[in-house]
Amino acid sequence: MKKVYFLLAAALVAVACQTYRDLPAPAYQTSWKTKVIPPSPQSPGGDPEKGWDYLIYGDYIGSGVPFALLEKRIAKSPDTVLQRMGTNAQVPYALNVFPAKNGTLVGNGNCFTCHASAFEGKIILGLGNSFSDYRRNLKPLGKGLRFAMKLAYGKTSPEWEAFEDFDHYFNAMAPHIRTNQPGVNPAAHLAEACTAYRDPTDLTYTGAPLYPLPSYTIATDVPPLWNVQKKNALYYTAVGRGDFSKLLFQASVLGIPDSAAARKSVEHFKDVVAWLRTLEPPAFPYPTDPGLAASGKALFEAHCSSCHGVYGATESYPNKVVALDVIRTDPYYATYAVQAPIVSWYNQSWFGTSLPQSRFEPEAGYIAPPLDGVWATAPYLHNGSVPTLDDLLNSSQRPNRWERSGDSRDYDYEKVGWKYKAKNRSGGKWTYDTSIPGYANSGHYFGDKLSGAERKALIEYLKTL
Repeated sequence: MKKVYFLLAAALVAVACQTYRDLPAPAYQTSWKTKVIPPSPQSPGGDPEKGWDYLIYGDYIGSGVPFALLEKRIAKSPDTVLQRMGTNAQVPYALNVFPAKNGTLVGNGNCFTCHASAFEGKIILGLGNSFSDYRRNLKPLGKGLRFAMKLAYGKTSPEWEAFEDFDHYFNAMAPHIRTNQPGVNPAAHLAEACTAYRDPTDLTYTGAPLYPLPSYTIATDVPPLWNVQKKNALYYTAVGRGDFSKLLFQASVLGIPDSAAARKSVEHFKDVVAWLRTLEPPAFPYPTDPGLAASGKALFEAHCSSCHGVYGATESYPNKVVALDVIRTDPYYATYAVQAPIVSWYNQSWFGTSLPQSRFEPEAGYIAPPLDGVWATAPYLHNGSVPTLDDLLNSSQRPNRWERSGDSRDYDYEKVGWKYKAKNRSGGKWTYDTSIPGYANSGHYFGDKLSGAERKALIEYLKTL
């Protein structure tokens, strides 16, 4: 029996070593402590109404599953959020139905799959979805879709032609977006896995990967879309530089057929960017204490505004990246970003070489985000490891493992964040484990020097943003 236990233990150690072998070195030295990201030229114009229409009806993913195959499976989940018309009224709000390149009607996810979330039982558009769960292995789903398509239509049908690009990239990315943590999003690895199979010049399918892909997925919390209007660079490491209509269009790599289709959709994304610039955060739903908030504002402007900006009548946001050895939050996402092969692929590809210009330029640090609507955006830090603002501002009380109910109405308006139970061990659908590489709750210790009264005042002010 002891031999059996030994062999099992050895096997588990081998699996663990295999799982973590692609983790980047956690230390990264920089010659700077903070760095301000300057603005880049943006495409002029843009119609917010047209941008909204394209977001909820558009074909920016390019291909998908034939609607005829989906119809019976999703007929019981009509759109009650976006109030769409036609065929799209019959499908969930996170799905768009559109004609593929050959005219076949297909369905695929839209931007609100990740960038809308339930809160108090209602969907808030632009709020990052912290209830997604990518711990499931999606490879069987990809194989099942392929089998169902062959059975229903065959590989010479127009339906298969409309499905084929989506099939290629879904099956390419499926092994690389499985997380070991609930509530986090592997969007960066999804894009990396898809572009590995795209010719950089014309974006067509290559059939074999152009660069190696990591076996370990490091995912993040999803930032709110309403902060885009203040940013000079996108994503947590400020990697996305240049024209936002190009950068925000990256989800297209899951299904667009080629650069011709991409070029057409980027024109529409000028309108999408215009719509994003009109998006406002939700207001705190309960009364706040004006005197306490005023005290908190003074504390904020003295201790926090140099990185997170100034709010009110004269708003400003510095777009400041903070180096890893200063912010001291979990380094793995940033240290991987500076060496990720997608950076050179992007900069040499159609995305990086055609107009409007954009590029990837990662930093060994994390950008301090705008705090508009921060009260609604729990959990906190780039990896979603801290459940409340109160815990963020007092690192000694951050739980190492914490479990929330998964109910969007289970919110703590005093500590500002998700109600949770601290746990001694892993397990449970919504248990976050900060001991897993990439998901530590360390860093951002700036609130530790505050007294309890000061911390309370600061949180009261943050509720008003």
